[in-house]
Amino acid sequence: MTISEHARRNREVWTQTNREHTGEAARRNWSAEEISWGLWDVREADVRALPDVTGLGVVELGCGTAYFSAWLARRGAHPVGVDVTPAQLDTARAMQAEFGLDFPLVEASAEDVPLPDASFDLALSEYGASIWCDPDRWIAEAARLLRPGGWLVFLCNSTLITLCSPDEGPAGAELARPHFGGLGRIEWVGDDEGVTFHIGHGDLIRILREHGFAVEALHELQAPPDAETHPYYDFVTADWARRWPSEEIWVARKAG
Repeated sequence: MTISEHARRNREVWTQTNREHTGEAARRNWSAEEISWGLWDVREADVRALPDVTGLGVVELGCGTAYFSAWLARRGAHPVGVDVTPAQLDTARAMQAEFGLDFPLVEASAEDVPLPDASFDLALSEYGASIWCDPDRWIAEAARLLRPGGWLVFLCNSTLITLCSPDEGPAGAELARPHFGGLGRIEWVGDDEGVTFHIGHGDLIRILREHGFAVEALHELQAPPDAETHPYYDFVTADWARRWPSEEIWVARKAG
């Protein structure tokens, strides 16, 4: 498997994260009764970002421990999880055995997926390919993997949270980086942060359209009143996310 330089770096980051933090989080997520999104566990029942998944073939791009695929499998979908980090997939397999669910897991970067064209009805990413992969490359792969009329649904950090995030420390109430020249490939301070990609709405719409997608919806998520700042992902406080969107879900559809 040939992967990009940033994919190799990110694989090292997630290997370490898996070793230090992932076990209990994976079990908690696999145990959850309902689908939720992001840091604040915003309920899919409230957002309604997903189509009816019953019977759909789903590819989760950057699946991590594949809890989202597990949620979809319980609702009648036929998921395939794709991730570049072997340790994350090992945890996913352990969860499959523990919870009695079985679906394919593929070790690969979402920028180059070894699966056939037009194989799926829904491509999904919740903080997977949507921030850890080059958007030009992973969205092109999503388009290739989807059948005509297929859905692409992904959650990522909002443009606003990225612009308000300094190199170190949590997001503030003022802009910390320029929109022009401050977005794109970002390498946060610290050896364990990896490489992420954050682009503006205009560039993201352009890339989606170039690959045959029409944007159906953009959901800007608000932290619920009872949300607490995440103990590990503390780059944004719950109070900040109650005032401004720190996360957004894009819903796009491939031309039929």
